[in-house]
Amino acid sequence: MHDPQPHTAVSHAADVDHCVTDLRTALAAHGITLPSLRADLPSFAGTYAPPVGLVALGNCNTVTARKLTAVLRGGLDLGLLAVPEAVPDLRRAVRLHLGAPCADVQLCVTELVANVIRHVGEGTPVRVRVARVGGGRVRVEVGDPDARALPVLRHATGDDEAGRGIALLDAVALRWGVEQAVVGKTVWCELAEAE
Repeated sequence: MHDPQPHTAVSHAADVDHCVTDLRTALAAHGITLPSLRADLPSFAGTYAPPVGLVALGNCNTVTARKLTAVLRGGLDLGLLAVPEAVPDLRRAVRLHLGAPCADVQLCVTELVANVIRHVGEGTPVRVRVARVGGGRVRVEVGDPDARALPVLRHATGDDEAGRGIALLDAVALRWGVEQAVVGKTVWCELAEAE
C-alpha cells in the first residue's frame, strides 16, 4: 500500500496549523482563550502568583488535540467492533449527530470501517469520531490497532470487485490522510459540510 499523498514538511505543518486553529476555536466557543501554549519562565522566577492554578496544555500531539476539539464541540465518539452488521447503526448515528442529510460523511465512515473489516479483520475494535471542525468542514476519523495495514488509493477497472473505497473517499473529501501511532493508526478525512 502506498501513501495517498506525499507527506512533506509543508503539508504536515499545514495540518498541525489546522489542528491548532480548530482547538483554539473550540476553546473560544467555551470562553477559553489561551494567549500562549508555552510556559513563561520569567514569570515563574519572579513573584507572580496567579489567582488560580495554571494548567499546561502544550506538548500534546495532533491526535490528542483533535480529541479535545471533538469533546469541546460535542463530537460523535464511538467505540465498536468492525463488523458489517454495525454499519447501518453507525450511519444512522452519524446522521443523527450532524442533524442533517450527510451522504458523503456516511459514505466515508462506511468505507473506512469496511477497509478495517477487509484489511485488518472482521471484529477488530475501532474508534469512530465525527466532528464539525470549523470552516464549514466535518472531520471523520476511524482508528484501529494495526499500524501496518495502510489505505491505498487504487484505480479499479470495471471488472474489479474491490478497490474503490479509498477512491470514493478521495473523490468526496477535501483532504485525507493517516496518522500512525506506536500502536495502531487513524485514517481521517475532512469534507465540506452539506448546506
